[in-house]
Amino acid sequence: MSIVALAMNVLLAALLAAALAMGWRLNRRLKSLRDSHDRFAVAVRELNTAAARAEQGLADLRASTDEAIDLLADRIEKGRALAAKLEKLTQAAPTAPTPPPRTAAAASRARDEDELDLGQERRLGALLAAAREARAKPERLVRREPVARPKPAFEDDLFDDPAPEPPFRGVRR
Repeated sequence: MSIVALAMNVLLAALLAAALAMGWRLNRRLKSLRDSHDRFAVAVRELNTAAARAEQGLADLRASTDEAIDLLADRIEKGRALAAKLEKLTQAAPTAPTPPPRTAAAASRARDEDELDLGQERRLGALLAAAREARAKPERLVRREPVARPKPAFEDDLFDDPAPEPPFRGVRR
């Protein structure tokens, strides 16, 4: 064998080794790509499952909301019918004459009962007026402000800001 043939064999061996190294690196990269593709497929399946559960939850929520709306509408209608019936009964009710009081105690008691009846009629009238107003304006919502309860005495200084500390006066450099 000549030197040229030997050099060509060494060059060919070096090229084969380089090709083998490149193939090995490419195989590693392809393997990591396949693994990431498998992990991506698992993530997509989990996402699909979660989306299906969310859709089912929304459907259940819509069904329960529709049921609650129907129930509430029925109760509102019954309440309006009862309020109208009560209004008719109060308008059609005859006023009973009050018998004259026999004694001072009986007169005082009768006056108290009349004041109580008058107060009840006023409250009933106010309730009926509120019901009419609510029926006329159903879109208006009333917001209640939270009632502030007084803090116990031991909590007064619990969350106060501490007094600021004086700035550090250390050694200057």
